[in-house]
Amino acid sequence: MAHVLVVDDDTGVRSFAVTALKRAGMEVAEAADAPEALRRLKRESFAVVVTDLRMPGPDGLALLDQVRADHPDTEVIVLTAFGTIDTAVSAMKRGAFDFLQKPVESPEALRAVVRRAMERHALRAHAEATQGGVPTLTWGAPSMVPVVSALQKVARTQSTVLLLGESGVGKEVAANAIHAWSPRAARPFVAVNCASLSATLLESELFGHERGAFTGAAARRRGRLELADGGTFFLDEVGELEPGLQARLLRVLQERRFERVGGEQTVEVDVRIVAATNRDLEARVREGSFREDLYYRLAVFPVRLPPLRERKADIVPLARTLLARIGGDLGRRGLRLSDSAIESIAAGDWPGNVRELSNVLERAAILADTDVISLVAPPARPAAAAPSLVAAETAAIRAALDLHGGNRRRAAEHLGIGERTLYDKLKAYGLS
Repeated sequence: MAHVLVVDDDTGVRSFAVTALKRAGMEVAEAADAPEALRRLKRESFAVVVTDLRMPGPDGLALLDQVRADHPDTEVIVLTAFGTIDTAVSAMKRGAFDFLQKPVESPEALRAVVRRAMERHALRAHAEATQGGVPTLTWGAPSMVPVVSALQKVARTQSTVLLLGESGVGKEVAANAIHAWSPRAARPFVAVNCASLSATLLESELFGHERGAFTGAAARRRGRLELADGGTFFLDEVGELEPGLQARLLRVLQERRFERVGGEQTVEVDVRIVAATNRDLEARVREGSFREDLYYRLAVFPVRLPPLRERKADIVPLARTLLARIGGDLGRRGLRLSDSAIESIAAGDWPGNVRELSNVLERAAILADTDVISLVAPPARPAAAAPSLVAAETAAIRAALDLHGGNRRRAAEHLGIGERTLYDKLKAYGLS
């Protein structure tokens, strides 16, 4: 099956997209208009269609509707020129996976959204291949059976879900699964990582902004929450939210409404919210850095995803699945693991979880001279860093002061330094 079909009547734009995706190792076909695209779709299967919105004859929206009707497993990404953003938002509501504004800022920006669409397509196929309600490829370990069962049960509801677990355990995959198994599966799945943006940029990304709301806001921009209307909104690393944004998110959870940055008009959205964090939110609530009311709104249905070291039965099947994807990206579909590589992978604890395993496999695939990968070594762990001189001195000074009841003269004598030297160090290190 070809990966991607690029549809655009502009030869230059089409060539840019095809070249960018082929350089990432993807199989790409192209069509100059909607009728040609539909003819190709009848002959071949595609994971993703990237289409312009404005084309002679049937436009991109007509193509989107036809693809959703005849090929529901195919994800559609729309390209839109400035001034047609409203149409792009309409496309999202009609089932488009995402949209990009032309000119696309970089080849990597295009590749990133196509990769996410392909992962969504693979997840749908994975869900359809499920036996007995439990996915058989990478979620087959005994520890994952109750997790998958919980995800499938909550997916059928409208409840807010909080996914918990270490970095790299697959929280976004679980969020995608909830969406794919839900009644909202045909509507948008929109994700935002709270740790990747500053508070100001994140606020605009979440809620959108009005023209003139801040320097550089030349036009109204809809936020990702609006784009998720009717679908699922995934808020990753929610524990990193600043207090002001925590308050705004709480209102969305309570009322499903908000105002854009710099605006007064209230926007109402119908979204199902799934959040994720690798933080201990209960501890952050106790510290006062995370709102207790927001925590309880998010943790309606908490689900903990176990790390790979607790689901050993998943490691080798997962490695094979990841290697197949890596081989496709590298244009080397025959890649496979030797017996010794499988033993090495199975024996590892993989503290970096799926992300670490994927990185190690990609590095091994790049270095391998043949299609059989015989050596897979986890990256070397850096030795624990020795305490810095400042940290060591601070600890010694605190201990001496505690020992002598805060008496600086006696503490200085104990440390073998002058009282003036001790005073200077207390000032330099901010110690009272």
